[in-house]
Amino acid sequence: MVPPFPFRFRNAEILTLYWRTDPEALTFLLPPPLQPTGDVACVHIYRMTDTDWLGPYHEANVMVGARLGDREGAYSPYLALSSDVGVAHGREVHGQPKKLASPSLEFRDDLVVGRIERNGIDVLTGTLPYKQQAVTPDALKPFFDFATNLNLKAVDHIDGRPAIRQITSRRLSEVTVHEAWAGPCTVELRPNAQLPVFRLPVMEPLQGFLWRADFTLVPGEIIHDYLTEAA
Repeated sequence: MVPPFPFRFRNAEILTLYWRTDPEALTFLLPPPLQPTGDVACVHIYRMTDTDWLGPYHEANVMVGARLGDREGAYSPYLALSSDVGVAHGREVHGQPKKLASPSLEFRDDLVVGRIERNGIDVLTGTLPYKQQAVTPDALKPFFDFATNLNLKAVDHIDGRPAIRQITSRRLSEVTVHEAWAGPCTVELRPNAQLPVFRLPVMEPLQGFLWRADFTLVPGEIIHDYLTEAA
């Protein structure tokens, strides 16, 4: 259930949508000592077409810009995917709060539609015009560097005592972007107590991207250990 690093993602199709959110809501979701780098959130909805170990599946990653000292990246408060292996790996290795759900990425005539469905509720629905403006790969990260992912890893001993309390970091490797397209986007959120993305309300939809890429998931590092710092 927990494959070793590295493993390769090939020809992934990704819908990335940015929106301006409530700065206080964003800050509330960040575990100290992480600090926000702005008031923008994003979601990546992936159609993983060919992945080592996991096979084809769909995933969604909600992110906000964050920093720890001079290290900047993106913190993931919510992740949802259709792969049980992906859920196990994300939770046990990265500490990501992944949950089993049904993200989807569809092309409906001239519209790209991304959804995150859980418990029969479309927790998030996003749209983007289909391939209207070609852009270069460096345009994909206008607000924060999402390739560096920051996570809170919290694991307890069997008796309930804290075993692991860490901020972890990993960066995607060997990234090849085959194509990228930009346009105006929409983002709609619906409440769900088990996947509360609505806690990052949409104040203003910003920009969206549709892109296709290969990348490799590699080992990361521990950048803050709460138990060591508290000793």
